[in-house]
Amino acid sequence: QVQLVESGGGLVQAGGSLRLSCATSGSIFRLNTMGWYRQAPGKQRELVADITVTGRINYADSVKGRFSISKDYLKNTLFLQMNSLKPEDTAVYYCNARGGVYEYWGQGTQVTVSS
Repeated sequence: QVQLVESGGGLVQAGGSLRLSCATSGSIFRLNTMGWYRQAPGKQRELVADITVTGRINYADSVKGRFSISKDYLKNTLFLQMNSLKPEDTAVYYCNARGGVYEYWGQGTQVTVSS
């Protein structure tokens, strides 16, 4: 089993910044990709960014140049630095980890961007 615990969400004005964290524990050797997804009210969950164990990074077009994903391998923590936030970034953000047949989700953290 793998446990994912997100933190860092909150309310911010448009143009502001937030940094999300995802602490991982458990059988993390199973994991080869970690990422952030988000789900806005009435919309499907979508990929924001992910990173593989080889360091390959993928961003959604809507966040390129504004968001940055990184991982502290010593602390087993995943980060998402979000800059130049827009009201359309408002959503619940979920940490995701997967490897082989395994996939895990965090409980989510709310990000609200006011105009």
